[in-house]
Amino acid sequence: MKLSVLTENTAGGRFGAEHGLSYLIEHDNKTILFDTGHSDLFLKNAEKFGYNLKNDVDAIVLSHGHWDHGDGLRFISDKPLITHPSAFIKRYRKADHSYIGLAITKEEAQNKFGLTTSAGPNKITDKIIFLGAIPRENDFEAKSTTFVDEDGNEDFVPDDSAMVFILDDEIVVVTACSHSGICNITEYARKITGISKVKVVIGGFHLKKNDNQTRETVTYFKKLAVEQLYPSHCTELPALAVFYEEFGIEQVKTGKQYTF
Repeated sequence: MKLSVLTENTAGGRFGAEHGLSYLIEHDNKTILFDTGHSDLFLKNAEKFGYNLKNDVDAIVLSHGHWDHGDGLRFISDKPLITHPSAFIKRYRKADHSYIGLAITKEEAQNKFGLTTSAGPNKITDKIIFLGAIPRENDFEAKSTTFVDEDGNEDFVPDDSAMVFILDDEIVVVTACSHSGICNITEYARKITGISKVKVVIGGFHLKKNDNQTRETVTYFKKLAVEQLYPSHCTELPALAVFYEEFGIEQVKTGKQYTF
């Protein structure tokens, strides 16, 4: 399995960066574009890797309906697109009511892509699974939100999802923003696959501080004995510092390629 970082908050080498996330993942004879960031930067960085996404991508997976993960959809088309049914709702920040949803509507997505919406797990292959809605079962994640939806209700981002990739008797969990909780996501990936051993967890963990949630997350990953952790994107410095102290993590930057 190979994962190429097309878009990240932090630039690496000659690769550009923006606030957002986009990974290109090659596994089980498929090439998956996981999120697109918010501009066409993912296409430009892919070209620097030597990829032509319009030819090379077999399917696009959108993790959830936030601008920094899906507005790049404006710059690609004619591919299968898989996401949660609620990804296209209008959503706003509580603080200033600024819009944070997608630029593209569901109807536009249906016209541009082969759109599949799935609230449950969706198998792309036997070894590549879109998880759909994540059960929120622990008592320390996804307990507050700074967002509201189009009806003025608190928006806990019910569409937040992730992917799991099976490597023999281990799994790799790839997440984008983890609004549903990175531990909830990892537990669900284990449940869906029936595989307990987690080799890698990579993506946005949505941890902001050295607080109880961050410490509980560290405890969880230590108990699981996860081999490799790559918190990025929406994981802020105080939390990253904890992960560095506990696990010796490296910073995820655009232009990085990982083979698992």
